[in-house]
Amino acid sequence: MGVRDTAAATDAGQHRSVAVVVIGAGQAGLSAAHHLRRSGFEPERDFVVLDHAPRPGGAWQFRWPSLTYGKVHGMHALPGMELTGADPARPSSEVIAEYFTAYEETFDLRVRRPVDVRAVREGQDGRLRVETSDGVWSTRALINATGTWDRPFWPRYPGQESFRGRQLHTAQYPGPKEFAGQRVVVVGGGASGTQHLMEIAPYAAATTWVTRRPPIFREGPFTEDWGRSAVAMVEERVREGLTPLSVVSVTGLAVNDAIRAARAHGVLDRLPMFDRITPTGVAWDDGRTVEADVILWATGFRAAIDHLAPLRLREPGGGIRMEGTRAALDPRVHLVGYGPSASTIGANRAGRAAVREIRRLLAGEPVSVPAV
Repeated sequence: MGVRDTAAATDAGQHRSVAVVVIGAGQAGLSAAHHLRRSGFEPERDFVVLDHAPRPGGAWQFRWPSLTYGKVHGMHALPGMELTGADPARPSSEVIAEYFTAYEETFDLRVRRPVDVRAVREGQDGRLRVETSDGVWSTRALINATGTWDRPFWPRYPGQESFRGRQLHTAQYPGPKEFAGQRVVVVGGGASGTQHLMEIAPYAAATTWVTRRPPIFREGPFTEDWGRSAVAMVEERVREGLTPLSVVSVTGLAVNDAIRAARAHGVLDRLPMFDRITPTGVAWDDGRTVEADVILWATGFRAAIDHLAPLRLREPGGGIRMEGTRAALDPRVHLVGYGPSASTIGANRAGRAAVREIRRLLAGEPVSVPAV
């Protein structure tokens, strides 16, 4: 291949060199690692996968127990190995963690975990320096697949610190039974917000749903044209260096039987966003108030890319300008599972596209703008 780097250790085993470092072992990272192997790269010799999670499963391993596999929408198999025979009644955290474990073993990906990546900065001789809790890696190319789970977004509202009840984020959601007999305000118009509401409503004393914009409910199947249009909208933002929207935010909420029933029973009657938080609930400037014991922020996540800050890749718009999977300001850096590829099928495609471009880079060929 002409890309081999010896992963021989120096500095008492703490400084190693490879051709490619993959950060993250969720859907996007495992897809990239798979395509590296298919292209002739050997794990530990030519590339390494670093994952901060304690075990396989990506962000799925942290999902709430009531999110069963049968409730998961759009989970696409990793390249080269189908997920078959899964019990739809089992928690998705268990089903997908077992699948990822089998995938890593089948393709001998040798993921190193738990390893925290603290910073990626310019190294010597045109290489990147990846500083981690397990020492330093020197690499010619980087595939960043860190996703968003580690950066839950908490909006700020006046009076938030005065609230005497409980505030928690989707990332901390324990399941519906913990809200029995309580008055719950759910904030957020995405899939998580609607799922939380529908689960909590049978247990809670009362639920209130608030969103910044009126939710868009879409009838009919999720078509390929619909998906392409949504991805194109997100892609345009990252091409301009803006912070990416989630694909779900531009597709709207697909209507199924559960959502129809919840709407019929008033569970999904939405109120506009409140203006402030009071010690006992939330309030609007028009005088309306809602008493609450819990505020559940289903307000999404942001890309976990702070470790890339030393490379100065962010644009004035707050995002990293992308050309395909490649950071426009540094052809050595590829982001998969970011922006338009922040879905399971998008991550698969992005992993393949990133490896194709990295092979060209390492071979000294001109880089192009790939289709993800």
